[in-house]
Amino acid sequence: MRLRFVKMNGLGNDFMVVEWPQGRAAPTPELVRRWGDRRLGIGFDQLLLLDAERPKNGDVSYRIFNADGSEVEQCGNGVRCLASFLAPRLGSKLTLVGPAGSTLAKVVSAERVSVDLGEPSFDPEALPFSAPERRDRYRLQLPDQSVEFGAVSMGNPHIVIPVDSVERAPVGILGPKLERHPSFPQRVNVGFMQRVDERHIELRVFERGVGETLACGTGAAAAVAVGRLWGELADEVEVSLPGGKLMVSWRGPGSTLWQTGPTSAVYEGQIDL
Repeated sequence: MRLRFVKMNGLGNDFMVVEWPQGRAAPTPELVRRWGDRRLGIGFDQLLLLDAERPKNGDVSYRIFNADGSEVEQCGNGVRCLASFLAPRLGSKLTLVGPAGSTLAKVVSAERVSVDLGEPSFDPEALPFSAPERRDRYRLQLPDQSVEFGAVSMGNPHIVIPVDSVERAPVGILGPKLERHPSFPQRVNVGFMQRVDERHIELRVFERGVGETLACGTGAAAAVAVGRLWGELADEVEVSLPGGKLMVSWRGPGSTLWQTGPTSAVYEGQIDL
């Protein structure tokens, strides 16, 4: 059986988008890894599966698989790409239903796709994170150093580490150590945030199950949420990532967080299932 797919990206955070056959079991981790291999397969950070059956509470439902085959809850750039992909058929305002719940999307153009990622949760249990109590800042002792960070769930788990320079940040060293730290039973995404001013940050993200990516939508949302919690950021922030820029807007507790940025369809193809 052959499946049609579209390769898409949001700021270089790349995806394989597939409309999955109704009634067929989800792809095995081995198959996801094979498709995700950048030399022997399609290559992607995440595989996005669209369900053939329309959900009762939205326009479409989706699932997300990391390149290592693990299934995850949410992906900010991924859901923006899905909205852009679906807009020609379903309209510019969409409700996409995923593992983390419903996401509202507004598509002005491929260059301007906005999604409502919900209200950030700072409850350690929401990540989950094995902390004795909720705090604005946490500290973990690693064998060779102590690391300070903020923790937040954007439907998926994130920690945010303040750094003086994202260029010099030890992303490839600390990222893997913290991603699989025993304090995070479902692993965690690790962001390294440099504050430029109250309306601008620079960010690099080591994504759970993928490694460092050119951009991470929920990582950008998490960084702004934590920066707002610390009283360091305004309610609208430009987030500069290696792959480009996202705008994040969050008024604070009691409101949802919106994110806006570009998407791009790279090519279409077919692959044997």
